[in-house]
Amino acid sequence: MKKQILTTFIASIAMAGTMAQTTSVPRLVVGITIDQLRSDYLNAFMPLYGEGGFKLLMEKGQVYSNVQYQHAPVDRASAIASIVTGTVPYNHGIIAEEWMNRQELHTNYCVDDRKWKGVNTNDASSPKNLLVSTIGDELKVATKGKALIYSVAPYREVAILAAGHAADWATWIDSQNGQWAGTTYYGDTPAWFKFLSNNTLSEKISTASWKPINDAIGNYNYYLTTSQKAFVHKFAGDGRFRLFKQSGLVNEEVTKAARACLENGKAGMDEVTDFLSVCYYAGDYYAENQSENTTELQDTYVRLDDELANLLKKIDQLVGLDRTLIYITSTGYDENNASLSESYRIPTGEFNINRCVTLLNMYLCVMYGNGQYVESCFGNQIYLNHKFLEQKQLKLAEVLGHCEDFLFQFSGVRDVFTSHRITQGAWTPGISIFHNGYNPKCSGDITVQVSPGWYLVNEDRGTKKLQRDSFFEFPLIFFGYTIHAGKVATPVTVDCIAPTVAHHIRIRAPNACSTPPLF
Repeated sequence: MKKQILTTFIASIAMAGTMAQTTSVPRLVVGITIDQLRSDYLNAFMPLYGEGGFKLLMEKGQVYSNVQYQHAPVDRASAIASIVTGTVPYNHGIIAEEWMNRQELHTNYCVDDRKWKGVNTNDASSPKNLLVSTIGDELKVATKGKALIYSVAPYREVAILAAGHAADWATWIDSQNGQWAGTTYYGDTPAWFKFLSNNTLSEKISTASWKPINDAIGNYNYYLTTSQKAFVHKFAGDGRFRLFKQSGLVNEEVTKAARACLENGKAGMDEVTDFLSVCYYAGDYYAENQSENTTELQDTYVRLDDELANLLKKIDQLVGLDRTLIYITSTGYDENNASLSESYRIPTGEFNINRCVTLLNMYLCVMYGNGQYVESCFGNQIYLNHKFLEQKQLKLAEVLGHCEDFLFQFSGVRDVFTSHRITQGAWTPGISIFHNGYNPKCSGDITVQVSPGWYLVNEDRGTKKLQRDSFFEFPLIFFGYTIHAGKVATPVTVDCIAPTVAHHIRIRAPNACSTPPLF
């Protein structure tokens, strides 16, 4: 009898130990995405940083220094969707911030949805165009709805796509009125958002000015220029909120919103893992030439460092860094549109997509008879009129072949990717990148790759964009819960983030993610 009692007692202790182990997961996951963060700038400005931001992350975190996206082209929307879903646009459906709607022949913004009204904004939004689940969605399912999922960003598309389908709230700064905005898609507004609604930018921005945060900014010079220019920027006019959102000051507002969420949103306050997505900005300020705003960029990184330190400190106070799993990465692209190529006789020129489409349609008329063969164009993509081709009993693959041959004759065209070539052509690394960034439901039939150094001009939209294929490194850092310091130079891709987080919080990876976790 005593032996049986002893055996039962030992088994109970073992079971208790096992239960204690299986419930040990982070209380909070914080995903920090920094728009256009670059490793060279991050490291170059290190002497200007404090001890609690980038330096702490680089010293105590697991740092992957060579991170890449698996699709092209990359922008904020496709980047954040790839991070939270662990897959590429071919699967998750977000090929860019905007694309052409074939049925209505107008552009679709990636998170537009007229079904759901905006809160503090005229924009109606939802994540309906995101075709697969996110890490936040899977966390909601795994916890039977108990997990709290929040998203804070300066930009609407980032806030909503990072939040996913099942989140409790997503908020961003509206570009028209400067208020923190949301969407009725996520239900009732939480208390912490109501606090933000009472603290708008509309009053602050009238007196706000952006100048170097300290004297060290102007005295330090990473660039090849001989001296740094002092600056003072004020924000006025109809575009003042858009300008503010690409200044170094916007990150302070993001931290305030994230702190309000942490303090009043109850994330990380119990044993159920919660998720908070935060987006900061590290891109260029509005200028025609980067050499004109190098001081601004240095100041942006120093202010960003301060805000990261403030956010980490607040997380430590409320939840504990040892109970929080944090990842930090970049959107992985550079929006700088400056060029002085002509001054130095570097090959350059303009490729006008509208004129190209007109000539292409004329060429097809010569080949097959009069008609409207080309339906529309957007960016560097051309959309053919499928219904008309069917009426003419023309095979799409044949027409695309003729289009490809014709377009290669244009100056400034580096390559032409047809939908047939992308989906059925021979595999190459270049084709793979474009395949991953392609989606049959919203991509064009033809993608024109403009030569580096040339401008892609769209007269209908009044845009002129410089094409660059320059590679730059950006990091991925894991920090906090059970993470050991280390540096890894082996290349990794951002689709590893979601399964790695899922592994740590013991849930399934998003439903289109087939990539294994990093560790």
